Amino acid sequence: MDDWRLITTWDAPPAWNMALDQALLESPGAPPTLRLYTWRPAALSLGYFQRFDDVPAAQRAACVVRRITGGGAIHHQRELTFSICVDLEHPLYAGTVGQSYARVHASLARALAEFGVEAQPRGEAQLSSDQAGTGMCFHDSSALDLVWRGRKGVGSAQRRKGGRVLHHGSIKLDTTPLEGAIASVADVRAGVAPHEFAQVWLRAWGPELGANFRAGAPDSSERALAKELVKRFEDPGFTRRR
Repeated sequence: MDDWRLITTWDAPPAWNMALDQALLESPGAPPTLRLYTWRPAALSLGYFQRFDDVPAAQRAACVVRRITGGGAIHHQRELTFSICVDLEHPLYAGTVGQSYARVHASLARALAEFGVEAQPRGEAQLSSDQAGTGMCFHDSSALDLVWRGRKGVGSAQRRKGGRVLHHGSIKLDTTPLEGAIASVADVRAGVAPHEFAQVWLRAWGPELGANFRAGAPDSSERALAKELVKRFEDPGFTRRR
């Protein structure tokens, strides 16, 4: 069983959240790392390839940043955000890209079941949460997304670079004003806190994913790189450049 570094950063600034994830991606030789975090203030993150003007919610969000992963925009409020950073040769990411999503989402489905949520991959189902033209992640589903009650409740995206992978994801604990009728844990159980769900998910990874989590922190080089990268994520030109 692999030793994994577990980094928790609750209520961190949006630009720092994005900068630290990129720093972890660009740290060859770092141990397999799972990061669990929340945002303060709440922010909307655009997918890397999205145009600011194509996401109506971006005009209404108090804070907007751009991720380095693709996919749709996410309103980071009332949720648990995670990132996984490992070398691509790690068994968790063996095989096809789709298989790696399926492994991570299966562990999340087991955790959701502990709260009474019957989540499953969307497959070929049609969802009531799908909406054209919003640019929002939870309004646009794929076959591997986790859904319940006919709506999407977990979305994730990957960035692969330099032999490493950054896997971002959002687990909706409740809906937000910018996302509306999506699936959330609150559909079944209200008031679940991010740290509460986090503890259940850590147990739900299961032996097949081979993770022995140890609390840790970014090392000095990762912190230094993140501090430098913050400037990019705070730059309005980067956020609005597309």
